[in-house]
Amino acid sequence: MDTSQHFKTPDWLAAQPRELLGHWPTPLEQLPRLSAELGGPQIWVKRDDCSGLATGGNKTRKLEYLLADATNMGADTIVTYGAVQSNHARQTAAACAKLGLECHLLLSRRVPRDDDNYLKNGNMLFNYLFGAQVHCFDLDEFDDGQAALLKMLEQRGKTVYQIPAGGSSAIGALGYSRCISELVWQAPFKPTQIIHASASAGTQAGLVFANAAEHYNIDILGINVFHPDPETLELRIERLLNAMAERFSPPAPTTPQIQINHAYFGEAYGQPTQAAKDAIKMFAAWEGLLLDPVYSSKAAAALIDQITLGNFDQHEHVVFIHTGGAASLSAYRDEF
Repeated sequence: MDTSQHFKTPDWLAAQPRELLGHWPTPLEQLPRLSAELGGPQIWVKRDDCSGLATGGNKTRKLEYLLADATNMGADTIVTYGAVQSNHARQTAAACAKLGLECHLLLSRRVPRDDDNYLKNGNMLFNYLFGAQVHCFDLDEFDDGQAALLKMLEQRGKTVYQIPAGGSSAIGALGYSRCISELVWQAPFKPTQIIHASASAGTQAGLVFANAAEHYNIDILGINVFHPDPETLELRIERLLNAMAERFSPPAPTTPQIQINHAYFGEAYGQPTQAAKDAIKMFAAWEGLLLDPVYSSKAAAALIDQITLGNFDQHEHVVFIHTGGAASLSAYRDEF
């Protein structure tokens, strides 16, 4: 369902093939109780957890462009990658079920958890319900496992389309170029500040690319939740921005500005911090919103802290992009 067709998509973006998978536009909700409690700017949440595909999430926007590309290339099989509780894998499995594509999920055991909830519940349960073929590997086995699977699919005569982890390619990032354009059209105010979780780089690259191409002049702050070295994330974003510029040629963009905050990363990817758990409880108790323990909760912890520190005082409004992931909460039951 797409009820945002009457908003003006930039011409360079409208020209890109897209397979409709989600419900658009996702809601933009004001959070009055949380805003009053924190005493800073008015907080709004862009509800991409309501994107409509398999409990929602930010990957649905990326998959619309990626699976359109796969279909145009005649693919009948999708192979993609992620961690055991990957939100991207779950949404890819659902999209493939919707479109009748064979789906293989290559999942790495990169988070040091071996409890049954983590290994079998949450996104993992949904992957199986959607009929995906799930292949789990330790990190040191991953390359061999990938090579063996791709060889087997080739021998079976499959036409394979590979999607990188998080759907983060130049094509996938288009989903968040569309998102920021949708937000600017939808907001009853002029957006000046966005904050979101940043991991595989595609969400932030898409936002930053269209922000520069369309001269929206919005501050975009990505909260690093994946990379022990934040420079790795910045380099990934830069590579995606360069690839997008070469491929999509928007008119006269400004110089993209990449802003990353690493202070809320914690000990490791996939390991909730105390501040993230507190943010989950605060958003749930004050606004009835569920966050996930890996991505959106760390970005929400950053939002709360940055407002408390007064670092957003120059903005009348701040938009938090809810990238989804609450489906994994049950996998982290022991944390609560």
